[in-house]
Amino acid sequence: MPLKCGIIGLSGSGKTTLFNCISNNRAETHAATFAGHKSNLGVMNVPDARLQAIDKIIKSVRVLQTTIEMVDIPGLSKGGSQTEGNKFLSDIRNVDALIHVIRCFDDPQMPHLEGSINAVRDREIVDLELQIKDLESVEKKIGKMEKMAKAGDKDAKHGLEILHMMKSHLESFESARTAPLSTDDRRFTDDMFLLSDKPVMYVCNVDDASAMNGNDYSARFIESVKDQDAEVLVIAAKMEAEIAELDTEEDRLIFLSDAGLAEPGVNRLVRVAFHLLDLQCFFTAGPKEVRAWTIKKGMTAPQAAGVIHSDLERGFIRAEVMKYEDFMKFGSEHACKENGKLMIEGKNYVVGDGDILHIRFNV
Repeated sequence: MPLKCGIIGLSGSGKTTLFNCISNNRAETHAATFAGHKSNLGVMNVPDARLQAIDKIIKSVRVLQTTIEMVDIPGLSKGGSQTEGNKFLSDIRNVDALIHVIRCFDDPQMPHLEGSINAVRDREIVDLELQIKDLESVEKKIGKMEKMAKAGDKDAKHGLEILHMMKSHLESFESARTAPLSTDDRRFTDDMFLLSDKPVMYVCNVDDASAMNGNDYSARFIESVKDQDAEVLVIAAKMEAEIAELDTEEDRLIFLSDAGLAEPGVNRLVRVAFHLLDLQCFFTAGPKEVRAWTIKKGMTAPQAAGVIHSDLERGFIRAEVMKYEDFMKFGSEHACKENGKLMIEGKNYVVGDGDILHIRFNV
């Protein structure tokens, strides 16, 4: 289940620079406002030191990381949701989470399209554009639901109440994700894939000198969202992109150390993305490959098997499970078994983060 994140923000915020430092594809960055016209697509390998630790013991042929699909949405602008040139907003509907890049740096060579650097205002502009598109979707569905309600559909009458509540929420300049709806009531809005309903993390894109502690722009932004339970990262995207271009891991670590950073910002970004979407990893390990797989927390062993291949879920018999910590402690599958740390689990087993699974199945 590849996780797909959309990178959004105003033109000139540094979205594509961030995309280039976390994706295995490279996109052209532009100094000119409105220079990008289509979304850039890429895949990011998710760093997980546990994979290499497992491979040191197993010594498999290859090691495969799990991945995140990245979509770099062209820069938004005030009023952009109402223009034909911004059809790329529809690309946002197909992502699982949003990475909202906020400009928190000065650059005379790249004037801000609003004339000044103001991170709080920039967030509000982008939020408004998404809310406007969502309002269009809600109003369109209200029209359809009214016909169903007039035909005597009682559930449609309740649905209308929910949709009108969402409409009022959006008209109050609030995002759909903060609407006070129950899980059951969200069945009336989920099929619209509302843009402002996506989980969001904010990336304050700062200058190199502010990579470690941020700056006044990022501090004001963090203060402005403190009541939203929002995830905010401070990243110097330009510097991170330069680090990503270095040939060796040793060179990258030296560069990071000189900047006062313990790890690349991309590592922190991945952790936040997994937290936002309630995701975790499990591993398969053997002589041919050691591999990480992404699943939702709470998934059972058959569901996790289905992430590998649908046949494994369909013909699931049992899962042989080792905890990552036990495998590291005892140093082999045989030793785990000898010490009672290789468990045989059935269809109701809930997979834990870092579990090493061997699926037994029969189709």
